[in-house]
Amino acid sequence: MTSRTKIGTPILDERKRVPARFYATPLGSEPVRDWLKGLAVDARRRIGFDLKQLEYGWPVGMPLCRPLGRSLWELRSSLPDGRIARVIFCVRDGELLLLEGFIKKTQKTPPQEIELALQRMRGMGR
Repeated sequence: MTSRTKIGTPILDERKRVPARFYATPLGSEPVRDWLKGLAVDARRRIGFDLKQLEYGWPVGMPLCRPLGRSLWELRSSLPDGRIARVIFCVRDGELLLLEGFIKKTQKTPPQEIELALQRMRGMGR
């Protein structure tokens, strides 16, 4: 649910519809969080904004999000420097589980990125 300010800018409802959570390895590391920390501040800010839209607006379609199949989805972020970032996630137990993040360098999502996300999803007991 959204409301509007006096000048018409939409304000998101304060409650997240579907919160995002980082996938954690058995040893406790969070690969997507670590990847994000390695990006420039403006890139992190853009991806964070897109994640917020995803959390508060799920389900969201193109151009922000698209299905990859096999219960995986792809968040699509255009970064200020012209690069394209992707975060692969699944929806589980009422949460968006962020499985893999990368900078896109080819037209199609690289199969190895999808496979890594699938491995991580399987490792979560699905």
